[in-house]
Amino acid sequence: MNKDQTLSQDTGRVTFKELQQIIKMGLVQGNLIPAFAGAWLAVVMTNHSFLSSIPQILMMIVGSTLIMGGACALNNYYDQDIDSIMPSKQGRPTVNDRISDRNLLILSFGMMLIGEACLFLLNVPSGVLGLIGIVGYVSYYSIWSKRHTTWNTVVGSFPGAVPPLIGWVAIDGQMSLAAIALFLVVFCWQPVHFYALAIKRSDEYSLANIPMLPSVKGFKRTRISMFIWLIFLLPLPFLLSNLGVTFVVIATLLNLGWLALGFTTFKKDSDQTKWATKMFIYSLNYLVVFFVLVVVVSLIKMI
Repeated sequence: MNKDQTLSQDTGRVTFKELQQIIKMGLVQGNLIPAFAGAWLAVVMTNHSFLSSIPQILMMIVGSTLIMGGACALNNYYDQDIDSIMPSKQGRPTVNDRISDRNLLILSFGMMLIGEACLFLLNVPSGVLGLIGIVGYVSYYSIWSKRHTTWNTVVGSFPGAVPPLIGWVAIDGQMSLAAIALFLVVFCWQPVHFYALAIKRSDEYSLANIPMLPSVKGFKRTRISMFIWLIFLLPLPFLLSNLGVTFVVIATLLNLGWLALGFTTFKKDSDQTKWATKMFIYSLNYLVVFFVLVVVVSLIKMI
């Protein structure tokens, strides 16, 4: 009995929790934070009225959510073979026959089409950036680099850093140094975040024959790469110096704190997995704190 036949006995019973797994809602929510911060910063820096910009912001959030969720669903469709091998991913609805390939593709392309329509209704640059994000994530990351090169995480960081650009151009209609600075923060943040996760799941990636850096080059080489990306983060707050000295100081302390945590792995009794877990948790908090800081500081300046 094939997958579609199995589902036909149970069709329409995918739960909301399973839908969240299919579209990787945790990842989508994480990317919406920089997207909103980009839109908010554009409102403040280009002297737009916040109240009159609310419809644009809401449309941007809806469009971004749909294209990211749709792209993630397509990623889950393509990765079914390797997900079935990795223990941490075997509970996904795409692996355990809770959704058919046909329905999965309808969901994926439907979400992306509606999401792109929302972004193009805002303006052409928003729609184009959305397409860049989709193509980058699905083609260059999921289909090509993830299975063929240890640079897969870096390649995936490009489409992963598009949301703040979409947020900005949804309001302003054109690029700016501030938008590029937000893009660079998310871009440099991602390798550290995902390398930490890859260290924790190194055995799983080896089992699935996915060339993640820790699985191929080992822990020490991965640690060096993480430090390089952390160093790249250090000057980026200065590109947002228009937000004031307070922002630059706090953001720099946030970067230095992450760098200091990284150095704890040089202790003789350091546990690699525990260290990777700490780095991963810090990365989650970093993303939230940094972009909330962007919103709060710009709000204070506006008042």
